[in-house]
Amino acid sequence: MATSYDGLWLGRPGGAVAQRLQDAFHLPALSTSVAEARKRVLARLAEWGAHEELRDDAQLVVSELFTNAVRHTNSDRVRCELRVFADRLRVEVADQGREHATLCPRESGWEQEGGRGLMLVEALSDSWGVRPREGGQGRAVWAYLPTAGLPAQSAGLPDRPTGSSPLWA
Repeated sequence: MATSYDGLWLGRPGGAVAQRLQDAFHLPALSTSVAEARKRVLARLAEWGAHEELRDDAQLVVSELFTNAVRHTNSDRVRCELRVFADRLRVEVADQGREHATLCPRESGWEQEGGRGLMLVEALSDSWGVRPREGGQGRAVWAYLPTAGLPAQSAGLPDRPTGSSPLWA
């Protein structure tokens, strides 16, 4: 059965389909994979014509979410997904963790080394959240970033996905 995402194509209204602005990849749950995830996001967004600010913000969000998945779960692999809609980029990072821990920003003092990642995600995104991963193992953390200047804005893409997909919260 096709998901509601199958209707999200980049093309001119009434015209031929050009391409779908989405990408997903898996990497090992290793600290060295965080840099690779940033590189892949940068390359994909550059290919899509995203402006520098969006590329920088998306790299930072992916870096923070990917790092959390590597450090705080017992995952073997971490999945990253990018999807463009008319006025936003959805970044999602999913782990395989078996814990049922809640995810929320925490207060960190200036002298502490960590603990600011989700505060950065919150500051850079229009909204963000967490949901259980399909199949009940792990969780997916998502964030919407504004896409001002990305060519998809004039392509007639919907503001939000249609239908009820578990990927969207």
